[in-house]
Amino acid sequence: MASRGATETSKLKQNLEEQLDRLMQQLQDLEECREELDADEYEETKRETLEQLSEINDSLKKIMSGDMTLVDELSGMQLAIQAAISQAFKTPEVIRMFAKKQPRQLRTRLAEMDRDLMVGKLGRAIYTQQKVEILTALRKLGEKLTPDDETFLSANAGAALSQFERVSTDLG
Repeated sequence: MASRGATETSKLKQNLEEQLDRLMQQLQDLEECREELDADEYEETKRETLEQLSEINDSLKKIMSGDMTLVDELSGMQLAIQAAISQAFKTPEVIRMFAKKQPRQLRTRLAEMDRDLMVGKLGRAIYTQQKVEILTALRKLGEKLTPDDETFLSANAGAALSQFERVSTDLG
């Protein structure tokens, strides 16, 4: 700890620069290959790349304003790792969004699942398991849940999620 964060800050800066370079190269490659892609594939890839750039920008704003530190990021990763180890979360996508502190994406995933359940594309058991995971992740990220969501969560939360709740509270 003699570096007082200088090494960590340098590494964070390097990682952000590499991410930025990669995304800018991706946009350039996308434009160069535009004729080879169908319109939907091009638009989706471009949208995803721009979303990633926006996420980097949001992270930079938080870091620059002092709202985020390496410790915050590391504790979030630690919680995500604990969730995976305790097998509280079985859906890697949910673990990833939780680790990256992406409540908006978690809510979007929940809306997609609601739609998929209604059209019969998603089974009730998988829906229930993933909804519990997402609601638990949202709660741990400090998001407000609706009374219906709270009721659903308390009725369907299992032992693994209860263990995760205890461990994450101890870490916090």
